[in-house]
Amino acid sequence: MSSFFADVRGTVAPQPGGRHGPLPPLLVALTLGVRLGQRGHMLTVAASLQSALLAVSVVLAALSGSPVGAGYRYPLIVAMSVAMGVQNATARKLAVPDLTTTVLTLTITGIAADSSIAGGQGASAGRRTISVVAMFLGARIGAAFVLHVSIVLPLAPALAVLFAVSATSYVLGRTDAAWVRP
Repeated sequence: MSSFFADVRGTVAPQPGGRHGPLPPLLVALTLGVRLGQRGHMLTVAASLQSALLAVSVVLAALSGSPVGAGYRYPLIVAMSVAMGVQNATARKLAVPDLTTTVLTLTITGIAADSSIAGGQGASAGRRTISVVAMFLGARIGAAFVLHVSIVLPLAPALAVLFAVSATSYVLGRTDAAWVRP
């Protein structure tokens, strides 16, 4: 029985230098997001969590200087990676067709595979193309700011957008609309 409690304690509060580091509690937290059921609530929680992680990233980036110092680099990578993981898991769970926002290759493949040239119907090409163009422009503009101005500059507007998504999904998700139901 004490082994069970040691495993639980090690999962909730992992020991420093442990083999899996902070992964167990982070994965447990992501699992809780999947269990939220109501889609509006799930989006609100995910966007809020992602906003918090991005806020940490903005603070780390602001403190790090330019270029990002070694002591800030890995915490910054971890915070942004977990934020993107939350976004991926949420997009997958919500399953909105053709809007797998962080899976660019799958979106481009879908455009090609469903095109009339490939014998497809061309379904959802507009939505997919807008998604690809938005990702390309965001990456291009963000990279230019990181390389020529400051890493904080692309992170701050991203944080504002995430905060707006969180607030909007909170307000709109309180209804009984079809998109909200599981």
